Amino acid sequence: MKVAVSGANGRLGRVISKGVSKADDMQLTCVYAPGYAGETVAGLEFEEFIVNVDADIIVECSPPDSVMENLRVWHSRGMGAVIGTSGFTKERIQELKSFWGKNDPGCLIVPNFSIGAILMMRFAEQASPFFDSAEIIERHETRKPDAPSGTALATAMRMGKHQKGKEQPSGKELIKGVRGGLVSGVRVHSLRMKGVLSDQEVAFSNNGEIFSVHHSSTSYESFVKGALMAIRHVKSIRGVAIGLDAALGFES
Repeated sequence: MKVAVSGANGRLGRVISKGVSKADDMQLTCVYAPGYAGETVAGLEFEEFIVNVDADIIVECSPPDSVMENLRVWHSRGMGAVIGTSGFTKERIQELKSFWGKNDPGCLIVPNFSIGAILMMRFAEQASPFFDSAEIIERHETRKPDAPSGTALATAMRMGKHQKGKEQPSGKELIKGVRGGLVSGVRVHSLRMKGVLSDQEVAFSNNGEIFSVHHSSTSYESFVKGALMAIRHVKSIRGVAIGLDAALGFES
């Protein structure tokens, strides 16, 4: 399987490139990163020109402001794609589906490649119908370019259908935004802190009880196993799909 990584200069792109290069069933054919000519990762020099990217599957780790343009190119070439870029809101997913058809090669949006994070999102969705209150607190490093995280967005969208119609806390915000942002009816609080890689808690409560689901990644190595699973899985699907539940054997 010929695999290329776009945005391979970033920390996620670098660790995935190295993981692909070590996989027995994959060949890392290109690491694409404009502006990084002469630098290397996983034994390959960065490719600056998009026309020279050759692969069956592209892993997209580019920044949010350039990823959609890249995806249009990969789609035009008939490549399968795994998207690790953050920030795929409902609106952005709809934009992707506007040109990536249901019968086209697989395009898999993965909000978080960590196996533990995937399970955390699934458990949060399963718990959501049983609690009256639910909020998400996500913590990431200060250099993260977007908020909320893709993981928080995906978690809230999965929980949202179970939170509709539930009573929302009343009260006036004395400082705008202090109660967080609403995503699919779920409050999301984004913390940006030095020394934190990726951390999310989903807090639930009923009268008389509190329950939470919590996951932390302490190293970018936590994303490699899930990324390789995503690359293998995307060849078996058509059109746009979200998440790694199916690759782990879970029904949607």
